[in-house]
Amino acid sequence: MNIKDIEKHCLSYPDSYEDHPFGDGWTAIRHKGNKKIFALIFRHKDRLCINLKCDPDHAGTLRNTFEDVQPGYHMNKEHWNTVYLDGELSIPDIHDMVRESYHLTEPKKS
Repeated sequence: MNIKDIEKHCLSYPDSYEDHPFGDGWTAIRHKGNKKIFALIFRHKDRLCINLKCDPDHAGTLRNTFEDVQPGYHMNKEHWNTVYLDGELSIPDIHDMVRESYHLTEPKKS
């Protein structure tokens, strides 16, 4: 998966937008309603990565199942995973993780 594909997928979620709060090389995808980041796309160790929020009970399972899912780089390691996008993970698995992150961070309904 390349950077344009993952950005396009993340931006397909309702009320999402792209931001660059950490400068060049870091793309944050946020919710319009609460401005929370649900995806942070970057390169680490010459690999394309995405940080995604994850339920803590599910995060460990993903890390133990997939070599390309690691504790969140520069994030709370209990709640965030770094997913390497240029490895063995299938696109449906990556999309499932993006969807979970989107729902965990979406604005609360009143």
